[in-house]
Amino acid sequence: MLQLGESPRTGGRDEEHIARLAELDGPLPPILVERHTMRVIDGTHRLLAALAKGQLAIEVEFFDGSSADAFLKSVEANVAHGLPLSQADRRAAAERIVTSHPHLSDRAIARTAGLGAKAVAAIRRRVAESADGPQAQVRVGRDGKVRPLNSSEGRRRAAELLAERPEASLREVARLAGISPATVSDVRRRLAAGEIPAAARAGDGDPDVVLPAQRTHETAARHMRLVRSDPAMVLEKLLRDPALRHKEDGRQLLRLLQQNAIGTKEWSELTQVVPAHCGALVVDLARQCAETWLEFAEQVDERVRAVDQAATG
Repeated sequence: MLQLGESPRTGGRDEEHIARLAELDGPLPPILVERHTMRVIDGTHRLLAALAKGQLAIEVEFFDGSSADAFLKSVEANVAHGLPLSQADRRAAAERIVTSHPHLSDRAIARTAGLGAKAVAAIRRRVAESADGPQAQVRVGRDGKVRPLNSSEGRRRAAELLAERPEASLREVARLAGISPATVSDVRRRLAAGEIPAAARAGDGDPDVVLPAQRTHETAARHMRLVRSDPAMVLEKLLRDPALRHKEDGRQLLRLLQQNAIGTKEWSELTQVVPAHCGALVVDLARQCAETWLEFAEQVDERVRAVDQAATG
């Protein structure tokens, strides 16, 4: 026997929406039901509309998991389709998920609840201030990867591994240190520049804060790299290289480089076309692309260094 489950809608059912669904011809989409309790996770309005039409059966998809996971799934489903959740409903749902799933990242919860990551971060801070007991030290992002909240210890461990095993790949060091390959790359860059593995921090759990003197040094270093490696000039040289132009994979790489080798002004102009409601998605995707390019660069760098070592060995 099906039972009406807990809904993220604080205002209860919407009778007008039920009436609209009951007027539709043909079968309604399947509802989502928690298998071990037979409670409806998503589709209460569809179930009530089917009953109003006199239907004795409705198509069901079963969910296997805990009650906390079932609520999370309910929120995710309601945000993705059907009658939209109100802003208050989404914030209330995010607050509950922050409590029941503290290991999930702000972006992961934001995507589930249909909020911005900053809004979720504010909710998490408020919940943390009113809660007692230890807080989670790692979070699981939307990509399923586990990341530490404070990466200082991971950075120190990465520095030790890089000193002990300079031939190790970024991925291997990242796996052993519990941080991302991009963070390992940053640690290696800092060590090569004679800096400490982690920047000074404003407080526990806060993002890395670069000191003014260090910021000036790093800004100058970035400027020097840009002057030394102008994207347009590098791309023009690569486009003339027959080793790339005469191979399909090489031509694909050149196309990707052409799409990304635009100036700072062009990138700045592109930020203006991103709608506010797409901002979080674009930011997340851009960061993933940046990390992918960084990993690609490190792999090429490692291969070139290996070839150079073999040639001089």
